[in-house]
Amino acid sequence: MKPADPSFPPVRRLGLGDLPHCLDLAQDRSWPREERKWRLLLENGEGFGIDAPDGGGLAGTVVLTRYGRTAAAVGMMLVASRYSGRGLGRRLMNHVLAEAGDATLFLCATEYGRLLYEKLGFETAGVVEARVGRFDTGDDPYGGPGTGRTASRLAEPARDLAALCALDVEVFGADRSRLLTRLFAFAEQVRVVERGGGITGYGAAWRSGDRLFVGPVVAEDDETARALVTDLTRDADVRIRIDIHHRHQELISWFAGRGLAQASTTAFMVHGGRVLPGDRSRLVASFMSALG
Repeated sequence: MKPADPSFPPVRRLGLGDLPHCLDLAQDRSWPREERKWRLLLENGEGFGIDAPDGGGLAGTVVLTRYGRTAAAVGMMLVASRYSGRGLGRRLMNHVLAEAGDATLFLCATEYGRLLYEKLGFETAGVVEARVGRFDTGDDPYGGPGTGRTASRLAEPARDLAALCALDVEVFGADRSRLLTRLFAFAEQVRVVERGGGITGYGAAWRSGDRLFVGPVVAEDDETARALVTDLTRDADVRIRIDIHHRHQELISWFAGRGLAQASTTAFMVHGGRVLPGDRSRLVASFMSALG
């Protein structure tokens, strides 16, 4: 790997004023211009960038999202196509590694970026599969009154946020309360499933561009996950995307039967060979790849 070109300015912190340049950079790399997604990440996390020496916006970006002091996600690592191979990706990642300190760091890597991450000490711990399509809830929806099956209900911040955050920290192993508090305003809807007087699963659906993203989804079993996804997508008039972890093979088959085809796969990678905290078996789907 070549060292970073010294003609580039140093890494700097990004703000919302950089949002147009982030969108331009994403488009340059054939990513969609997802303004709502970038805005959430820049407001909830720490964006870093390198300015293009030709004055043409940003040469590269990366976003670090902290979950308390114990864990952090890396996302939106992009380098402009005209500056590929000049060491900017390594410079941005080294900056993030220094900023993250002792936190357990993780990310989702495409084949394009995986080699760099491996050289920086990241190891593959799993696979995340993006499923996309028109979701078929069927004539006999999964769950609901009178079906005898698991049903979800709309979550209410005042009533459910504390319990939802408590469940999430068990599963994710880190404090995502700041992000989950924001979720209620960001998402189209947040739903929960209750059993025995407590919340045993939750899910959200949010729009970006011409798609409805389903995630995060946390569920104690497949039945709970199916009920949440069905209710979250019941009236959707656009294509659905869900980023599901490969360990949930039965659910992946169920999604395929309901019209969601495999769009891509990414490697879920953790830095330094660390063991992730929490009970990840109940983490069905990610919020988005940039947030782990």
